[in-house]
Amino acid sequence: MDSLISTLAIWALPVVLAITLHEAAHGYVARHFGDPTAHLAGRITLNPLRHIDPVGTILVPAGILALSSLAGAGGILFGWAKPVPVNFSRLRNPKADMLWVAAAGPFVNFVMAIGWAVLFRVAATAEPGAYTLPMLKMADAGIQINAVLMALNLLPIPPLDGGRIAVSLLPDRLAWQYARLEPYGFPILLVLLFTGVLGTLLWPLIAGFRYLLSLVFGF
Repeated sequence: MDSLISTLAIWALPVVLAITLHEAAHGYVARHFGDPTAHLAGRITLNPLRHIDPVGTILVPAGILALSSLAGAGGILFGWAKPVPVNFSRLRNPKADMLWVAAAGPFVNFVMAIGWAVLFRVAATAEPGAYTLPMLKMADAGIQINAVLMALNLLPIPPLDGGRIAVSLLPDRLAWQYARLEPYGFPILLVLLFTGVLGTLLWPLIAGFRYLLSLVFGF
């Protein structure tokens, strides 16, 4: 039980930041390109309480961590926040601007992963103390959750960000046909998850990204 509590304490801040700032970034970029929907709904904020989904931000990540801790094995930790409302038709150039709105979330996860990597480096080179090991573990958790969310959301499956990026880049006729997959995106993702295909796709990307960070920051 103590191990589970300490695991949840270490992962709580990285998970909440990774998920909620990802969503806030979508709203901020949408406003920049002409859609004020998220702004009017009060969703362009760093306040996690405005973005937390009780199931996706708390229960699902906590459940995965608990199962992993009890089973003694790792798994893909992921979750979601309340989706930021974006009205793509209100963007100045809906199809082109969709790319930047969609890419904003994974980009923020990329930036946060770098930030956590800096913290990991600082903790690794600091004088040993009471907070050194917890800081190392929290920084490692921050790198991991942001790497997972970045890789997961860049999969070209609507309505994931990668799917919306694909729709933005495809010619109009193909884009319209591809966008019609959106209602089936979440079931497809669940099938990939429970068959193990999702892990097979994501783990090499995540491991490669973490390796690059270790080379850049020397840990």
